[in-house]
Amino acid sequence: MIIEQQINELRAELQACNDPVERRQIEAELELAQGELTLAMAEQDGSIDVEPPF
Repeated sequence: MIIEQQINELRAELQACNDPVERRQIEAELELAQGELTLAMAEQDGSIDVEPPF
């Protein structure tokens, strides 16, 4: 739930941002947060195994 809240906050910041440099930074943070959420969901539903293969 926390990562979803962070994603929503970043989206809100992105909409309000006018500075191109800051906008790129927020977009990068948003992309990372979305990746973390995707990974967490995949771990939770068992579609990926986070254990190393050895």
